[in-house]
Amino acid sequence: MDSKYRPHSTKLETRADGTMVFRSAYVRSPVVAKTSDWLHHWARMTPNATFIADRSGDGWREESFLSALQIVQALGEAMLARGMGQNTPILIISGNSVDHGLLTLAAQYVGVPTVPVAEQYALIPGAHRHLRHVISVTDPGMIFAEDGDRVAEALALNEMHGREIVISRGQIEGATMLADMLKGANGVDLAAANAAVGPDTVAKYLMTSGSTSAPKAVITTQRMMCTNQAQLLDTLPFLKARPPVIVDWLPWNHVFGGSHNFNLMLANGGSLYIDDGKPTPDLFPRTLENLRMKTGTLAFNVPVGYAKLLEAMRADKALAESYFAGLDMLFYAGAALPQDVWKGIEDLAKEVTGHVPLMNSSWGLTETAPAALIQHEPTHMSGIVGVPLTGLDVKLVPVEDARVEVRVKGDSIMPGYLNEPEKTAEAFDEDGFFRTGDVMAFVDPADPDKGLRFVGRLTEEFKLTSGTWVRAATLRLDVLGELGGIAADLVITGANRSEIGVMIFPNPATLKARGITVEPGQEVIIDPALAEDIRAALAPRLKAGSSARISRALVLAEPASLPEGEITAKGNLNSNKILSRRAHLEQRLYDDSDPATILI
Repeated sequence: MDSKYRPHSTKLETRADGTMVFRSAYVRSPVVAKTSDWLHHWARMTPNATFIADRSGDGWREESFLSALQIVQALGEAMLARGMGQNTPILIISGNSVDHGLLTLAAQYVGVPTVPVAEQYALIPGAHRHLRHVISVTDPGMIFAEDGDRVAEALALNEMHGREIVISRGQIEGATMLADMLKGANGVDLAAANAAVGPDTVAKYLMTSGSTSAPKAVITTQRMMCTNQAQLLDTLPFLKARPPVIVDWLPWNHVFGGSHNFNLMLANGGSLYIDDGKPTPDLFPRTLENLRMKTGTLAFNVPVGYAKLLEAMRADKALAESYFAGLDMLFYAGAALPQDVWKGIEDLAKEVTGHVPLMNSSWGLTETAPAALIQHEPTHMSGIVGVPLTGLDVKLVPVEDARVEVRVKGDSIMPGYLNEPEKTAEAFDEDGFFRTGDVMAFVDPADPDKGLRFVGRLTEEFKLTSGTWVRAATLRLDVLGELGGIAADLVITGANRSEIGVMIFPNPATLKARGITVEPGQEVIIDPALAEDIRAALAPRLKAGSSARISRALVLAEPASLPEGEITAKGNLNSNKILSRRAHLEQRLYDDSDPATILI
């Protein structure tokens, strides 16, 4: 085993009732009390090293650890002068930026929670109802927007009245400029306020996706975030060898980008370069521009992002060489990385550098800080989420067919949901384990050290009228791969029906390449050539068992709508909402005489 990687080593205890408790055999490292401990440490040890940067003109605005600490302390003084504390959260309605990051750290420095939300909630008028819901749940004392003019309509909502609005730029009447807060304040005891912050202090409220119910505010404490970083350091020894660097776009309203990646740089003296691009047709060129300027030692992305990047690097070997040159780890999340993309990355890395970085994934939820399982030794197969992090107990409750429901307990697990005592009680079992609802299976039942693989969610499973269970989450990922570039995403149907169907959200690039146009108000796409390609892609499934046999498909013309709740702030489909809002289209899917129904 390469000394850069720590081999898996686990313990598996089987209880009398058949449940198992899965643990790491390694001892967890010491945990700092709060995030400001990291900031103080690196401001002392490497004061001039870049901590955080975003694009500014043709270059970057870079803040060192020392300058970051100075800004954080000035903002913290300004918050104290306003009487802010645990009961006056700051709602952040802008995307990732240096100002956003340092305001967040300043709030944590003096014990003020932040509530980062998807910027679409402020930018899209139809999504303002989601913003109203967040305000009703968290009751913020301050609202921060990077560009006030850009979200002026959201800032004018009635729910904003009586709350201080802070902006970095813009012309919003009555708003406070962040530059004014940077002047700090006299007459406050910053040191005492920071000393009062401890492991149980609430650092932020992160909203759940709301895919099964109204979004809940996850209470995220200093203990959760600090524990999670100690656990990650235990499994990734190369973080100790040199300060990590990332060029990262993952949004901070999501626990993966905002807690996992942000704190990974802060805890380990690393540098976070904010990528203002995304793996979308309009914004991906910006990502490539950023990567040509700066590359990292770690890479975090979603599968579609890696697929686009692989294509770009195959066409630009100079980009490939710089991207892989110092890369220790390539990490994917959100879905399984298609095996052809995995192999393509491996082959390209070998071609340009002679070696392959650690390619891995992990598993966790907003409620788990997030990392709970991680694949921290090399593997050549996508879809493995690994073994427990140090100091975490993972309860495996048998379901059937060698599958287990995963429940977790430890210092990185949330204490509960804000002002939701009943839902908090429901979230934990009789032994105090958080019920994740996720279902997994061992990669090799005879060797637990090989880790677990994700196979679905209990809430996404349903029965056909025959009584056969359909594992919709796993099936969806398989079918997405089989459809290739045809589908951007899809929903599996068939609950209480005799056959499985699929409602396809087509890839806009595919429609454009085929010359298929969508008219306003159009609900489905009827195209003989597209239908034939879908039939060909899904035909092999006719030989599958009834739990995986797809007999029909429908191509939807209208993309999933964030304002209508069909897509969550994290970019995931809300299948329940889609099937409810488009129930008439599901009826059409099961009508053999409807010209839009593609019979496989």
